[in-house]
Amino acid sequence: MLFTDLGLKAEILRAIAEQGYTEPTPIQQQAIPAVLAGRDLMACAQTGTGKTAGFTLPILQLLSQAQAGESPLNRLARKPRVLILAPTRELALQVEESVRTYGQHLPLKSMSMFGGVGMNPQIAALKRGVDILVACPGRLLDHINQRTLDLSGIEILVLDEADRMLDMGFIRDIRKILALLPPNGKRQNLLFSATFSDEIKELARSFLHDPQSIEVARRNTTVETVSQKVIHVDREKKKDVLLHLFENRGWNQVLIFTRTKHGADALSRRLDKEGIRSAALHGNKTQGARVRALTEFKEGKLVALVATDIAARGIDIDQLPYVVNYELPNVAEDYVHRIGRTGRAGAEGEAISLVCHDERDNLRSIERLIKKDLEKEVLPGFEPSANPTPAPPQNRGGQRQGQGQRQGQRQGQGQPGRSFGNNGGGNRSGGNGGSGGRGQGGEGRSRSGGGAASGNGGTPRSGGNHRNGTRHH
Repeated sequence: MLFTDLGLKAEILRAIAEQGYTEPTPIQQQAIPAVLAGRDLMACAQTGTGKTAGFTLPILQLLSQAQAGESPLNRLARKPRVLILAPTRELALQVEESVRTYGQHLPLKSMSMFGGVGMNPQIAALKRGVDILVACPGRLLDHINQRTLDLSGIEILVLDEADRMLDMGFIRDIRKILALLPPNGKRQNLLFSATFSDEIKELARSFLHDPQSIEVARRNTTVETVSQKVIHVDREKKKDVLLHLFENRGWNQVLIFTRTKHGADALSRRLDKEGIRSAALHGNKTQGARVRALTEFKEGKLVALVATDIAARGIDIDQLPYVVNYELPNVAEDYVHRIGRTGRAGAEGEAISLVCHDERDNLRSIERLIKKDLEKEVLPGFEPSANPTPAPPQNRGGQRQGQGQRQGQRQGQGQPGRSFGNNGGGNRSGGNGGSGGRGQGGEGRSRSGGGAASGNGGTPRSGGNHRNGTRHH
């Protein structure tokens, strides 16, 4: 099947061709016709399969047809007609970049909206008129409360990364937003996610109307084109092993995951000290620092990007060759998301996990989840000790570990820096120093700060890989 077989308008096909694509991915082949037919949709696709374009392309088609009177959607409206909800700023920027990329030849307007930046530029953009609004829930409700946003014209609702959205504590906000939208009979609802738990499916059924279900990859599976390997090593030797791998394998673009923000900073400093250009990416970094780090990494100016889990959700890089789990995640599902940064759209990738004695249970959980025994090896000269040093006590309040931890975050009792809002702006409960935010990478609820609302940064390939790094609009 080709994109030309899907009935898309010439302007959209032109934009797709300019990105170098001719054939839709499996999720796009199934989702695009369903959305064009007006169906509600619940789509589960492995990250990197093109799911963002699975909804942006048909939405652009429907809006374009409305302009010509060929669609049931309203022809013209200054208020938004499409609302796309995303859990993090990076993902919101990425999705809006996809909208801009594939809609560049259409007379449609879009914007991204998130916390941690000033509201006035967002208000000005809304007044000028917006067709497609990509928003994080917290800042969206800020605008609703200040009566600067009208959702009565929404005809299509998209929840992207729905599992992570609810897992980060957005369930109440989502219910509030749903109550403000036109009734279900007048609204098309689309849920896209890399994974769907039974809990998410139950919630989805509560407001989806006769949805079409699409599942391209088996739930909680890893991409087959990613080579996965475990290197057993003592915790205190992990930095040395990582440096050994850089030196002996000629790595030039590596995404490295740590559990904590402090760990990301410390590892990035060590890599820099050893002459390996790197940057840390996590929730304590300013928006400008995050965008700059992503841009330099994509352009090859940085060799390594050291990231925490949620902060990395918006990373979308064409043919990223290597992912390293410097520490295994506390939640097995996050392993799937981590290594999904490589091996995208059929490209080959390699994921290496440095596993110490204390992480054996984490490794077993991951292997049970993905139903696969990972290849293990020990590097000569770095053999693990027969009597490893016990792990130091960890305060894991700032990490995503389970329902109790997440509830604590929603009540403003988490570790500092969980919010993306600057200086704690993301704390809805009034805590100081960033405590109690929605999670690393979550959008803040700050009402102050600079910066424009509409997107710079991100890449279109969840729908189409951007080959030239960050686009600025």
